[in-house]
Amino acid sequence: MRPKAVGWILGGALGAMALVLAWFFLQAYPLGGEGRLVRITVHPGDSLSVIAGELHRAGVIASPLAFRIDLLLGAPTVYPGTYQFHQRSSFAVVKGVLAAPLVTVTPGLTLHEVALQVAAREGATYADHFLADAASLATSSPFHPAGSLEGLIGVGQYRITPQLTPRRLLGEMVAAFDAQAASLGLDPSTTRAGLSAYQLITAASIVDKEGYYPRNMPKVARVIYNRLARGGPLQMDATVLYALGMDGGTVTHAMLTTKSPYNTYLVAGLTPTPICTVSRDALRAVLNPPPGPWLYFTVVNRSGTEAFATTFAQQLANERIGAANGVR
Repeated sequence: MRPKAVGWILGGALGAMALVLAWFFLQAYPLGGEGRLVRITVHPGDSLSVIAGELHRAGVIASPLAFRIDLLLGAPTVYPGTYQFHQRSSFAVVKGVLAAPLVTVTPGLTLHEVALQVAAREGATYADHFLADAASLATSSPFHPAGSLEGLIGVGQYRITPQLTPRRLLGEMVAAFDAQAASLGLDPSTTRAGLSAYQLITAASIVDKEGYYPRNMPKVARVIYNRLARGGPLQMDATVLYALGMDGGTVTHAMLTTKSPYNTYLVAGLTPTPICTVSRDALRAVLNPPPGPWLYFTVVNRSGTEAFATTFAQQLANERIGAANGVR
């Protein structure tokens, strides 16, 4: 083969390679800037090829093929869940979101417990800013525009991307709660039995801790309403534990003397703030409690079933049933 022909072939190959590289670069770093936010749900068992196709259909990436090629250089471990992306994101940003640390907020968690998850994934400094913002005016909720966000963050999974500041993370959590509340018909103007929306959320947090299982929560909510109407103290163990920074366990007589606005054995009415993140079941129970005269309840078996009583004598009888079943 003549040298000139060889040169043409090499030149053509190099030109084609340059075009491929240019194409790949434009896929990896698209022009025009980021577009609107979209959400992608990854289901259990979804392959990276399936995820690439979903990203393409949502306009996050232009070429699934180019993205799969990029994954050969390093693929993140992707877990099921919902992810948020900007359209026309770079491959690096997309992989960063897919690999972002996950914080899971479940009903019954305090802000401090959520912050422990945040610290485990992002470090103590990030978690300290998270708690500081949650306790200040930096991030507010329409249900309680000043002060702590305890009880005002939504249940769900949150991914901490490199661009997500503690304040923005809290903003996402507050927005999630607002959406969850709205789906149940709860908004900042809602009232029930003289309780404001914020007080209803506070009551729901106590219902979550005291009822524990959804089947118990409606009657626990009714007990709270009945005790508030009676004018006496709520006498809820979960509030004493919250005052002591504890989650669960037996409440002793000494604990009941704890001087705190959260000790509902000493202070009448609801606690100043919610005591944990609330579930949809607890909110639903507080918004629509069943009618009934109950003033007491106790766990009566190892499956967590609670028995409800109108008189203290009935309560003592139920406690004996629980003891016989090995509950206490």
